[in-house]
Amino acid sequence: MLWTALYFPGLPLSVFARAGTGSVAAVVSSASHRPDVVAANDAAKRRGIVAGLSIAAALALDPEIAIHLRDERAEAAALKSIALWGGQWTSTISIEPPAVVLLEISACLNYFEGLPKLLARIDAGLAALGFSGVIATAPTALAASLLARAGQAIAIEHTVDLEPRLGTLPVALLDSERPILDTLTGIGVHTIADVLALPRDGVARRFGQRLLDEIDRARGIQPDPRSLFVPPERYHGQLELPVPVAEAEALLFAAKRLVVELAGFLQGRGAGVTRLRCDLIHEDAPPTAIVLGLAATRKVEHIVNVLRERLAREELPDRVEAIRLVSEEIAPFPGQDGELFAGAHRHGESGKQWIERLRARLGDDSVRELCLNADHRPEHAWRYRGTTSASAVPLPADPPRRPLWLLPRARPLGVDLASAQLSLLSGPERIESGWWDGGEIGRDYFVGSDAQGGELWLYRDRGGQWFVHGIFS
Repeated sequence: MLWTALYFPGLPLSVFARAGTGSVAAVVSSASHRPDVVAANDAAKRRGIVAGLSIAAALALDPEIAIHLRDERAEAAALKSIALWGGQWTSTISIEPPAVVLLEISACLNYFEGLPKLLARIDAGLAALGFSGVIATAPTALAASLLARAGQAIAIEHTVDLEPRLGTLPVALLDSERPILDTLTGIGVHTIADVLALPRDGVARRFGQRLLDEIDRARGIQPDPRSLFVPPERYHGQLELPVPVAEAEALLFAAKRLVVELAGFLQGRGAGVTRLRCDLIHEDAPPTAIVLGLAATRKVEHIVNVLRERLAREELPDRVEAIRLVSEEIAPFPGQDGELFAGAHRHGESGKQWIERLRARLGDDSVRELCLNADHRPEHAWRYRGTTSASAVPLPADPPRRPLWLLPRARPLGVDLASAQLSLLSGPERIESGWWDGGEIGRDYFVGSDAQGGELWLYRDRGGQWFVHGIFS
């Protein structure tokens, strides 16, 4: 097995900062009578504000600093969102509170062209989500977690190489009781290698077997069973904004974070979203719901482009404090044939995607397409329909010959074709229909030719009168 640990030391701040650009100095405060700084962003660190500093001292350094009260529920939700996104890499995922997500990746290395490329994609994806962390890989889940929490962003693929690296890690990282760890440090046992150098029986009697068992799980000597993350049936993500936003288009930066999460969820399920709801949550007004109808897709840029068009024409009743994204309908993603020339369709969007963007910009009822209609009368055999409508009548396998250009009104020719210098090429085809709706017709259709060789679609009615109804291209 091979586990990759994603450790997020700045998670308390990330849950507030990922929806913004991070240009404003901000800290996360502990919930206590004398609060201190739990985490600080780069802008705050440049002012000398670091973790452990009291909030009073931080305000003295910068009276305008943004202060967020730590939200452990939001941190737990963020870990679940990362695990949900991580389903695109593997289905074996475990969450280790308070700040680690573990991915078992041994089965997917060949698919993603090896470990270095896979880790690079994971790192880039986390940045797109708005999280930064330490990524460590090891043959056991606990070893990967310990390495990541020690700040060692390394990849160890073989067990034989694991123990020397584990031995250098401080015992303070272990999940033992704090008095035990303090006692070990007090007697000069600072690293895992120092613990292993002591007699095992003596360590077990003095500090308990649990300490040794934990080290053995990290070394791969004992099994390390873990509860696996089970993804939900549909995606449901929410992001609180650092400050309320009054303009709809300004929400796109935060919305894209959620779309990246959604794309990872869809990738893991081998599906595309067909109906997506974006709720803009207000303080003093009901949420504004934006519903997108899509052809099954999981392309981040396309979903963001369609959402951009909808947001551009949205009038908000109040400032937006949070964004919620819900995949109301998903569908299995259709397989695609390979291309003879790689990248042949790399530029531009497909026709369906352009239609979806037009609908988002102009409105669902403003974009229509032509389709067949189940009626034998030529003037009623086609109609407009919305691009989200159900499929219309399919084209017959061997359709009769019809002109591409049908005249708005049939042009009368009289009773004598010779005087009109027309001749018949084929026919007749009798069409009698419409008796049920008051538009009854009885016609014999022919393909004819004029003096210049152009082909016309002609018919003769029951009274013997001739008409031109269409022109063949």
